[in-house]
Amino acid sequence: MIEKQKNYDSKQVKQVLITGATSGIGNALFKQFSAQGDAVIACGRNQTELDKLSHLAAQTCRFDITDKQQVKDIAEQIQTLDMLILNAGNCRYIDDAKQFDGELFNDVINTNLVSVGWLLQYLLPKVKKGGQVVIVSSSATLMPFPRSEAYGASKAGLDYLANSLRLDLKKENIAVTLVHPGFIKTPLTDKNDFNMPFLLTSDEAASRIIDAVKKGKKYAHFPKRLTLLLKLFSYLPDCIWQKIVIKEQH
Repeated sequence: MIEKQKNYDSKQVKQVLITGATSGIGNALFKQFSAQGDAVIACGRNQTELDKLSHLAAQTCRFDITDKQQVKDIAEQIQTLDMLILNAGNCRYIDDAKQFDGELFNDVINTNLVSVGWLLQYLLPKVKKGGQVVIVSSSATLMPFPRSEAYGASKAGLDYLANSLRLDLKKENIAVTLVHPGFIKTPLTDKNDFNMPFLLTSDEAASRIIDAVKKGKKYAHFPKRLTLLLKLFSYLPDCIWQKIVIKEQH
């Protein structure tokens, strides 16, 4: 379901669509883009939360990103976009690798990766020449972590997708920015039962993403205290970094 809220002069403001706009990073992005005068289309599954954004949104769209038909129906009601921000996702863990949970794995891969294919199929054609696509992945792809078989695999797929897509969209003059957030305080991370070093707020994460987009960066990662540390760890011998990671996750 899509609800039109405001009329904008498309020549004066950017048309920005954000998935997962009702909470966490997506919600912070929505508020900051709206505050700077952009026409933001807020997308999510929770109508109650979308209603709270309606006074600021150009449009609100309620749909399930994993439902191909719903994505198609919504896209048919959207004219053009300057920016497509693919942020919605889920995080669930494999608690017992020996008794591998295939249903959980399927759900996470479908939500975080497969759904992006449908979003790109139906929404990418709406992005103007000179526009931007922003794909929010995770710094978890910088090295493997315990219990993250599903989440990490889905985000690693997003990394490759974004980097490959950038090559093919160059001729269309559409930029692609890949984002690697570290630990961000959101309803999802509130469920974590392990140490989360250098935790940032959603507002801090959104500010960094918007800054990267304005500068036309291909890659944004933050906080650098964490991401650079993870990259350094990945060059250490396996016996060293594995010991560090396992200790931090327990």
